[in-house]
Amino acid sequence: MFPNLPTWPNLDFSGIVDILVVSFLVYQGLMVVRGTRAGHILIGILVMVSLWVAAIGIGLAALREVLSFIVPYLGIAIVVLFQSEIRRTLARIGRKRWLGRGFHEPESVGEILLAVRDLAQEKIGALIVLERDIGLRTFIESGVRLDANISRDLLFAIFHPKGPLHDGAVIVQKDKIAAAACFLPLTTAPGLSLQLGTRHRAAIGITEETDCLCVVVSEETGRISVAASGNLTPGLQLSEVDERINKHFGVERPAPMQIGETPADIPLAEETSAPPPEMRPTERQTEKVNRT
Repeated sequence: MFPNLPTWPNLDFSGIVDILVVSFLVYQGLMVVRGTRAGHILIGILVMVSLWVAAIGIGLAALREVLSFIVPYLGIAIVVLFQSEIRRTLARIGRKRWLGRGFHEPESVGEILLAVRDLAQEKIGALIVLERDIGLRTFIESGVRLDANISRDLLFAIFHPKGPLHDGAVIVQKDKIAAAACFLPLTTAPGLSLQLGTRHRAAIGITEETDCLCVVVSEETGRISVAASGNLTPGLQLSEVDERINKHFGVERPAPMQIGETPADIPLAEETSAPPPEMRPTERQTEKVNRT
């Protein structure tokens, strides 16, 4: 009946897998540009391609000739316009450790938490970046190189408002303060609260591009926030910050020991019994007879 229509190939198992994989990649690509300015650019590109296809199908020669000079270069335009989104997507793919059991907890986490506690109490603004797997060398070179051991006093001195290094971020590599006064990229995600300052936006921006974790202290309220994977969680306690650091670095806490597992290692409390009440004279005589 329709001899000119192309015949569809038989859909086998490999074809179904192919369709599912392509659909997943398209969906992930749309999720990357969703809610960003790149989404509007992508819509404009799709409109131009649709007009070009429609011009070919309908036979609009003039429109087809005009768009034929533009459409072939859209591939280069996509790479240039979406370079930050492409870099962010590749970084997200590389965040997952495919080999190995995970990271070890830095020994300096306790010093960092103590410094964060003191900074929050004094309402001193701070931004501490903990490097994970993706290197932060580019951002380290933008600040003042230190390579110093981490200590509570040093972190407090760096972020003191009268210090020369307080304006910027501190980047921690393993158990060293690599640099201070570092400049970080600000997030461009719309819909963020207007109450978020530059530190919070920088924490979100650096975690969008890398797999690091940021601890932020607000200089207005003293609230402690943690940013990871482009998400900011404000108003945390020190115990919650410690838990998020351990979870982000893949540290497995040992399960609490049950009493029934090794009772010999658990000291038992000495049983103290209340002194017996005063015995009446008849009870004292009965006790004396029993002893004899």
